[in-house]
Amino acid sequence: MRRALALAALIALSAATAATAAETWKKYADGENGTEWSYNTDYSYKDKATGRVVVMKAISKPSANIAPSGPGTGVGFVEAIDCGKSNVLLMGSYKPSAEFSINADWRNATPKKAEPELVAAVCPTAGKLPVK
Repeated sequence: MRRALALAALIALSAATAATAAETWKKYADGENGTEWSYNTDYSYKDKATGRVVVMKAISKPSANIAPSGPGTGVGFVEAIDCGKSNVLLMGSYKPSAEFSINADWRNATPKKAEPELVAAVCPTAGKLPVK
């Protein structure tokens, strides 16, 4: 029985480690007070309806051992970038204390100026992203 419990614990730990390792975050800007902004390269894709690049971005603070992370554990946003016009539509935001959801009407929102650093990091690879 102890072996079965130990094996189950080991499998659970391996799965948790694999899930954490599955996210690939790439830093694109320094923030205030030692924070950093990164985007999840595994989540990025091109929206079929608009041609915009959809990215998940998160804030981190390395000095406090807080890494960028997705919904459930991190703090960040999901945005759709128009690389040609350098503007962005906010699709949703997330933080541990609130449930994550995408605004169903995000395509009809008014675009805002995109962060130049995020555009410079994401747009050169837009042609290689999957279309969804």
